[in-house]
Amino acid sequence: MTLDEILKEIKVAKKIVILTHESPDGDAIGSSLAMKLVLKKLEKDADVIIPEYSRLFNFLPGIDQIKKESDIKNYDLAISLDCADLKRLAQKEYFENAKRTIVIDHHGSNHMYGDLNYVNPVSPACCEILVGVFEYFQMDITKEIGICLMTGIITDTGGFRHIGITPETFEFTAELIRKGVNIPDIYKKTLRTKTKANFLLTKKVMDRMEILEDGKVTFTYITMRDEEEVGAEPGDHEGLVDIGRDIEGVEVSIFIRQNKEENGYKVSLRSGNHVNVSDVCLMFGGGGHQRAAGGFIQGTVEQVKERILKEVRKAL
Repeated sequence: MTLDEILKEIKVAKKIVILTHESPDGDAIGSSLAMKLVLKKLEKDADVIIPEYSRLFNFLPGIDQIKKESDIKNYDLAISLDCADLKRLAQKEYFENAKRTIVIDHHGSNHMYGDLNYVNPVSPACCEILVGVFEYFQMDITKEIGICLMTGIITDTGGFRHIGITPETFEFTAELIRKGVNIPDIYKKTLRTKTKANFLLTKKVMDRMEILEDGKVTFTYITMRDEEEVGAEPGDHEGLVDIGRDIEGVEVSIFIRQNKEENGYKVSLRSGNHVNVSDVCLMFGGGGHQRAAGGFIQGTVEQVKERILKEVRKAL
């Protein structure tokens, strides 16, 4: 059983690092901090390394213990959470240099890049997978751990709006309410609170939005200059891709964000009920979930737009 092997690796390791994907969302940060708290209950002091994250998550227990980097070059064990591909793993050198590696994830496009891989693509969030993992480890899920896990579940399900939620999702939510976790407060802080920069970027995204393919597709973008003008910080672009999907009749929302260092654009796609955007993103080296996926394409706005639209048209 993979979970037995995972627990064995955790118990024998002395130096453990927890990693997640670049531009981390609530599921990435929540699962990382929940894992750190559980490892502490197992008398393991693990490092969580996340170089950048949105300040909207500053309410999470243990957020002040996140490190941008570490003096330790060779960990005994590296645990990757909520990341399908080694290329997207932030500070992946710690993973590559570790003696043993574990991957826990819920993306169907996961590359199984760890020594041990525990992947459940049916789960709506990595945090929901961790609920089962922790219960298997016979670890009590405290209120603090619950806040972290619930943050991941709420953000990755869009506040229980997306396809993929299960009866277990609500059963666990009910259990956490009994433990004192304030679900409405997490919802408000993660999904309803906007930074000033995010609000200003939202205006730009809406002004530029194009409705294409007989109303089935939307396209919009932001540039590095846009982010500089509004004083954007890490995470201030979150949620911009969802704006197009909320328009009546839209099946695929396309949002691209300039990445000057790589001379191109980071791509985010969201779909309604029919298009598997993970398959679309696989065509340019990306991936993700059926209804939410992304990747990276080099080129100008128009070049990137046409390349994505070509694949989206095939999928419509």
